[in-house]
Amino acid sequence: MLIFGASCFSVVLRGYGGDEAVEAALTGLPFGPHGVLAIVIGVVFLLGFFLDWMEIVLIVAPLVMPVLTGFGFDPVWIAILLALVLQTSFLTPPVGMALFYLRSSVPGASIGEIYAGVIPFVAMQLATLAIVAAFPQLALWLPSLPD
Repeated sequence: MLIFGASCFSVVLRGYGGDEAVEAALTGLPFGPHGVLAIVIGVVFLLGFFLDWMEIVLIVAPLVMPVLTGFGFDPVWIAILLALVLQTSFLTPPVGMALFYLRSSVPGASIGEIYAGVIPFVAMQLATLAIVAAFPQLALWLPSLPD
């Protein structure tokens, strides 16, 4: 149902020119290609607070990938950056799914303790995201190896 709903949403959005509006909005930003990439990553990070990864991948990625690849960014690198951000969203409140799994397996811990305990892990994942963003070859060396 989720894939069907996302597909219907995408068809309607494209039918009404929503993809062109998103492209015009992103290319019209005064920040340059790296600034637009940072904004897209930030928006996906914020969406990860409230949406599951599948909704983000099925709805947001098809809208922003053509714009970002049009700026000359490698699509594999963009996908890896998005995957790192989505992985971070598993640990961010209020909807971080891993937090609820932990809550059910540690009955004595309060949700506040779990939220406080996850901060270092989110910081490490954001640092990894920043490193991979600064040095794209970390993500691209394996796909560039010959078959």
